[in-house]
Amino acid sequence: SLRGSWRLGNGNGSVVLRGEVPGCVHTALHRQGLIQDPYYRFNDMMYRWISLDNWTYSRTFKTPFDVRKWQKVNLVFEGVDTVAQILINNITLGRTDNMFNRYSFDITSAIKEDNFVEVRFLSAISYAAEQSRCHKAYRIPPACPPPVQKGECHANFIRKEQCSFSWDWGPSFPTQGIWKDVRIEAYNHYHLIYFSLTSFFVKSAQQWSLEIESVFDVVSSEPIAGLVTVNIPKLQTQQTFSVKLQPGEGSIVLLVNINKSSTVEAWWPNGHGKQTGYNMTTTFIMEAGYQIEKFSKAYFRTVELVQEPIPGSLGLSFYFRINGRPIFIKGSNWIPADSFQDRVTYDTLWLLLKSAADANMNALRVWGGGVYEQDEFYNICDELGIMIWQDFMFACALYPTDQNYLESVRAEVSHQVRRLKSHPSIILWSGNNENEAAIASNWFSIPYADREVYIKDYVTLYVKNIREIVLAEDRSRPFIASSPTNGLESVKEGWVSQNPYDTHYGDTHFYDYSSDCWNWTVYPKTRFASEYGFQSWPSFSTIKKVSSTEDWSYTSNFSLHRQHHENGSDQMLQQIGHHFKLPQSTDPVKKFKDMIYLTQVMQAQCIKTETEFYRFSQSEIIKGEGHTMGALYWQLNDIWQAPSWASLEYGGKWKLLHYFAQNFFAPLLPVAYEDKGVLYIYGVSDLHVEHKLTLRVVVHTWSSLEPVCTLAKDSVTVRAQSAVPIYKESINDLLERCRNCTRKSCVITFCLVGEGGLQSPTNHHFLSSLKDAVGLQKSQLSASVSQQDDVYIFALQTTAIAPFVSLDVGSIKGRFSDNGFLMTEKKKVVVFYPWEPTSVEELEKSLTLMSLVDVV
Repeated sequence: SLRGSWRLGNGNGSVVLRGEVPGCVHTALHRQGLIQDPYYRFNDMMYRWISLDNWTYSRTFKTPFDVRKWQKVNLVFEGVDTVAQILINNITLGRTDNMFNRYSFDITSAIKEDNFVEVRFLSAISYAAEQSRCHKAYRIPPACPPPVQKGECHANFIRKEQCSFSWDWGPSFPTQGIWKDVRIEAYNHYHLIYFSLTSFFVKSAQQWSLEIESVFDVVSSEPIAGLVTVNIPKLQTQQTFSVKLQPGEGSIVLLVNINKSSTVEAWWPNGHGKQTGYNMTTTFIMEAGYQIEKFSKAYFRTVELVQEPIPGSLGLSFYFRINGRPIFIKGSNWIPADSFQDRVTYDTLWLLLKSAADANMNALRVWGGGVYEQDEFYNICDELGIMIWQDFMFACALYPTDQNYLESVRAEVSHQVRRLKSHPSIILWSGNNENEAAIASNWFSIPYADREVYIKDYVTLYVKNIREIVLAEDRSRPFIASSPTNGLESVKEGWVSQNPYDTHYGDTHFYDYSSDCWNWTVYPKTRFASEYGFQSWPSFSTIKKVSSTEDWSYTSNFSLHRQHHENGSDQMLQQIGHHFKLPQSTDPVKKFKDMIYLTQVMQAQCIKTETEFYRFSQSEIIKGEGHTMGALYWQLNDIWQAPSWASLEYGGKWKLLHYFAQNFFAPLLPVAYEDKGVLYIYGVSDLHVEHKLTLRVVVHTWSSLEPVCTLAKDSVTVRAQSAVPIYKESINDLLERCRNCTRKSCVITFCLVGEGGLQSPTNHHFLSSLKDAVGLQKSQLSASVSQQDDVYIFALQTTAIAPFVSLDVGSIKGRFSDNGFLMTEKKKVVVFYPWEPTSVEELEKSLTLMSLVDVV
């Protein structure tokens, strides 16, 4: 291994320091105290010089073996970010230009006892600009990001994390560095480069089989024969194969049939069963060379993307069947967890992914403007049952298709598919983010006459290259060319459909910041909602770490600087204004904190309304639309501390939206909506069996903790894995029945209760905007904190109904069992799960307890 401390210097040698590998220049400078936290205040602008310079990593190493004894020695980089010249002992080995590729250089003739290795980087910014300048035939838009993003230009000309040149939720930090493992490999005869396994269920034989692929580099000039034994003890399965490895790089594929007398437990998504994996040993005993023993986990699951005609509807369905069972996809979209990938540890990933699973999510889309995630990310998803929709790394742009570029992309795709295809969590490959839509909706104002050139490029890149490689490398999961797309309809229309947002086909992305988000009729009754969202601010405790006192206002320069989405701040205010009174406090910090709180309440309530709409649309077709089978909101996590669409803040703290997600993604949920003055309640279920339940509908006046009226409807049938109407009443009848009620003075809460402790979360339905609510009183909220084993109990009390009760313990890491709730009873117990050691005293001291009535 060549991990560890390297020498790092800039272009003219004026800055020299030690830098950790894996790592990047920014984190090295920060660790050595040469720069502040890059995320602090305006540092993304102050530190532009770092990305504009050309840095060199170098080190010496002693060869720990006798070079003469080995037929082949390689210098292997698992990841280089991005454009560099690689030298050993002043001999140039080659160049790198793709962050997502693995590079292996033959150093057999160059290596000595004492060696000097150098990685000379070129600024990604200047390289991208140069590549764009050289592309003279026609422009490849967009040239630059919008000014509000404060970013760099021509990201589409470099195979590097696209959002590192800025995005509408993130800063511009075009890093340089050796971002993954680097090592020397020496071997004789043969060497195993990739090893993967994918499972198939053979229907005709009613039997599971495993396809095991091994990619070798064979050094000897003669073929090497030998035996491979595969053993899965738990499944009483053992098979031995005779194999012959041909000289050069090649692969062998083995098909292992699982013993039919063993019961195979399949891998299921979170909430649908267990994530069983089986220990498997693969032993290679070859005539020449050493024996290789490979330990891996074998998982068994099938995936189909079903696109079929639907009775009573134009178009085609678009849903996933896992192990033969249709699964409603619930989750969000994943972006890089940090601008500096070396700061993303196993713990970072575990916290974010566990938070997704804890909020009842079963899927995430790894979005195409970031990175193909590290192995650990997918291992955790395998373990937690989080399905992954995996984009290839192309986003919101058109891309070149010259020979060099295509060759680099082909190597990237082949490497990533081989690296990742063993993971049962990955259920779909998708070619790009929004690039079909970019051409179809003409985002870049391309003259009609030139359209064909760009469509041809699109098909060349995503279909003739990426798709072709994916289909050759991995037949175990579906591929779509883009998102949003019309699926098979897009294919029929030549891969670029007229309207990729068509609700009758494929998936949709939907954003609307001006309409009232409580109005469900504005949302598309789509087959699959793969992106939708609203912005909010992260907590004050998160902002505080990267700001100073004068920044703490909604309209400060800092707030403006952090908002990378055009009109984002106004859109949040406008959306809040539909239903809430804006803060008027004369204390600027109180006003800022109130604003933060309101943006989070607004965001949570908006995405709740929209997600519930998608969930209740799963079993019905109305005017030809419906059968919605997926809801992935934008976005799960944050790359830095700023206003964004995320439900998890930078550092992992849950926004109110994430607490709401835990409820709106619950396996059993009653959902209410109004249509033409009638209240409808649907029973939504992801459970595998039908249940007879009691629906409880409770009406409160805002002014009293005693309910005005309660209704219990017994033996309500909630069908397995569907959404069915279970209650209907006109609002006028309801208000009359609960005599003291008007729309402005009352609120409805409801839940489903069954046998054996089966219960849904309690849901709410507002009859008017809360700014118009009559009778809301200033409640005295209090909490007493106690410790119980390794969790903390918050016993809450209120003197009046309290909407959107928020518990915040500042920067103490952990999460509550519930938050942002409507408190309609005197007492409520909330549990705090700490992620680090804390105490009752610390929690009491840090606690801020507030509800909507505390906003002044």
